Amino acid sequence: MNISVVIPTYNRKHTLPRAIASVLNQTLQPTEIIMVDDGSTDGTADWIQETYPRINSIRQSNKGVSAARNIGIKSAKCDWIALLDSDDEWLPDKLERQVEAFNQNPGIKLCHTEEIWIRNGVRVNQKKKHQKYGGHIFEKCLDMCRISPSSAIFHQSLLDDVGYFDEAFSVCEDYDLWLRITAEYPVLFLDEPLIKKYGGHRDQLSIVPDGIETYRIQVLEKLIQQKFTFSQKKSMEKMLIRKLKIYANGAQKRGREQVFNQIMKRIDELSTPC
Repeated sequence: MNISVVIPTYNRKHTLPRAIASVLNQTLQPTEIIMVDDGSTDGTADWIQETYPRINSIRQSNKGVSAARNIGIKSAKCDWIALLDSDDEWLPDKLERQVEAFNQNPGIKLCHTEEIWIRNGVRVNQKKKHQKYGGHIFEKCLDMCRISPSSAIFHQSLLDDVGYFDEAFSVCEDYDLWLRITAEYPVLFLDEPLIKKYGGHRDQLSIVPDGIETYRIQVLEKLIQQKFTFSQKKSMEKMLIRKLKIYANGAQKRGREQVFNQIMKRIDELSTPC
């Protein structure tokens, strides 16, 4: 299996050596590594060319992680894509274990794995709500993102079918894509930690002032307008109502009555049978 590794980055020269080393140290080497520099201002592009001349380096103006991943995927030589965020790290046998799993499960086009969480340099345990799954997992993916991009390997044909990362989303772009994929395809899950996912740093993309649920609401509002089965749409509407109620309670507690009223109106619209 030939694999292209796509690493999007923006001003992460301080974490890139760890990420790149984890790819170069794989027991099964990928066919190519594509680094997409999303308009960094910390000298990332020159450093990559000088330090890792064999890496396929692409540079673009700052357009966000979705655009960076998309251009990397579309530039790939291989049909199989492995994503790695520039602040994360793979364990040495990550690619080998996933390729073995694909060989044992022909027809599956996406595989993800368990992960180790590191927050501010300290390993932390995941909560039960963060449990990951394999198979037909669309329903289980509605509440939160269940697949870490850095753990995923997928076939390009999936994106040709359901679409690429939505460049309108700067946050929860992965939540959006995995919902579109899992609505159509089963996925493979390896219940063993094969990546280290680092968090707590100030430039972590999932740290947002409005709270991540705001962006999940935006994704669900978008998706319920698209082509899904009747059952899937009902499940999305149910989850959207649940998330809107939580958001409405927060707005009311903060005295944001106008926002509260707008949300309640939207809940009424979703709750009213057509």
